[in-house]
Amino acid sequence: MTHDEIEFLAKEKDVLKVSKRDFGFTISQKRTGATTVSATMLVAKMAGIKIFATGGIGGVHRGAQETFDISRDLEELANVDVAVVCAGAKSILDLGLTLEYLETKGVEVLGYQTKELPAFYSRESGFELDYNMSSPKEIAALLHAKWSLGLTGGAVIANPIPKEFSMDSKKINHVIDQALSSASDQGIKGKDTTPYLLSKVKEMTHGESLAANLELVYNNARLAAKIAKEYTKL
Repeated sequence: MTHDEIEFLAKEKDVLKVSKRDFGFTISQKRTGATTVSATMLVAKMAGIKIFATGGIGGVHRGAQETFDISRDLEELANVDVAVVCAGAKSILDLGLTLEYLETKGVEVLGYQTKELPAFYSRESGFELDYNMSSPKEIAALLHAKWSLGLTGGAVIANPIPKEFSMDSKKINHVIDQALSSASDQGIKGKDTTPYLLSKVKEMTHGESLAANLELVYNNARLAAKIAKEYTKL
């Protein structure tokens, strides 16, 4: 995207949140939309892109036992041959249930130089991963082996936020709990939940969470580029 396009997307107030179900409406109405991880995976597949970076994937929301609020990201990860480099799932989610769901769907969650699932704003979550990958070359080889076998679906490449930008896990979890309570009090549900919670966490941390978010995205983009470079050699 050009600088002007990025600025327009950031400042335009009437931007739709676009998942798979929203493509037809958004395009037919010639509206402006920002894609979720799941929608970006679909676009990447159309363009022949195998690896992309984001901040954090969606997942199973806290309280999903009652609400059934589960991100579409997990379904596309199970079905679309695109790998996603991220700083884990967004820490506003139920990370344990998200991992269980991904396991059920047959999606690998690869820790980059870590055996623990990073929790977006912080490096620790308390949840152990099956695979600790030491290098971009090793990750590229795994992806190539999987897709060469005809196995469908993507992979989650969990890349911890750099230590110098990692937030204290107890502090951020306390803030998230308060944000969740606020969302519940205001009756915020469905696709409005994630934007509200991220905005609320930013407000309550006085911008510290936004600064961390930006740094983890840069970090993920660097790793994704290295993996893509190694993948093209195979």
